[in-house]
Amino acid sequence: MAFSMMQLFLLGALGPRLVDDLGVSPTVLGLTTTVGFGAAAVLSPLGGRVVDRVGPRRCLIALLLVSAAALALIGAAPGTAFLLAAVALGGLPQALANPATNKSILAAVPAERRGSVTGTKQSGVQLGAFAAGLPLAALAGAVGWRGAVWTAAAAAVVTAVWAARTLPADPPPKYTPASWLPRGTIAWLAAFSLLLGCGIASVNTYLALYGVRRLGLGETAAAALVAVLGVAGIAGRVGWSRLADRPGRALWLPSGLAVGAVAASLLLTASAHVRPLAWVAAVAVGVFAVAANAVSMVLVMQRAAPGRAGQDSALVSAGFFAGFALGPPLFGLLASAGRYGTGWLLVAAEFAGAGAVALAWAVREQRRGVRP
Repeated sequence: MAFSMMQLFLLGALGPRLVDDLGVSPTVLGLTTTVGFGAAAVLSPLGGRVVDRVGPRRCLIALLLVSAAALALIGAAPGTAFLLAAVALGGLPQALANPATNKSILAAVPAERRGSVTGTKQSGVQLGAFAAGLPLAALAGAVGWRGAVWTAAAAAVVTAVWAARTLPADPPPKYTPASWLPRGTIAWLAAFSLLLGCGIASVNTYLALYGVRRLGLGETAAAALVAVLGVAGIAGRVGWSRLADRPGRALWLPSGLAVGAVAASLLLTASAHVRPLAWVAAVAVGVFAVAANAVSMVLVMQRAAPGRAGQDSALVSAGFFAGFALGPPLFGLLASAGRYGTGWLLVAAEFAGAGAVALAWAVREQRRGVRP
């Protein structure tokens, strides 16, 4: 999970260096996120079907190798067009990640432990954010941003070799009917994830640049904001996902976490006047907004139709990735004009929309008498 999104966390954490070295604008920096997650959103329904048919082990090994290739190409990028093509390639690992890992958990983990294991698994994404925001950003200060990205690519290759040697063999391929559109609970979770993704992606992409250009932080300190968000996201995903397995809690958790995410984005707005609030806001975004995605994955696994965990996970992920594709370009227009405060208010509105969708779904489920 960490490697599936490592490229985009690196682009966010190393954004100030890329802007200076490659001469890209803040809007183009946001476009890298759009391209990466746009590719992931388009490929996700197909990726889920592939996982259901050929098995998670093969897909996880492929995920790691393609991640390594995308990172290596990003590190070699001479300009904007090459960079965007490499980022698009990185959309494939993202499309495979949740279907393959969720299907592995359903096959190997007892039902009573799936919530906590899913939270730990989802925290791998934030481990990637931490690695990009602290050790790799610090390494970039010594060997340059390209060297840091190539180091991440080499680590992905090593992990692929480990996965090939240690993961259990896949079961024989099975045919499962294809479904390309979300329905029922999966549709509600996809809509929630779309709005949630818009806000999270904007924070991931522009937090470091905001720290440098508006708060006056150094490049390493600004990247550390991303690392703080990552650590908080790990704790939030593990804790809230464990709680989502308890009766009576899962139904209302997504809307509650969205409320916390709105408060976090308002703290970012206020940080332009009280700079220490940026650190508090980074923690809050991780604890609430980032954790909400893990809770949605727990709900997918609880509600997935038999034999369709891969496809249902992929459809919800497609909504999340579409949000990641849409959010940063909108924020980028505001960032290019220096209107970061308005940008954080836009993020607050996106989180509020996600909360409204989650609340409407919870009320609908309760009226239908569905067990929380």
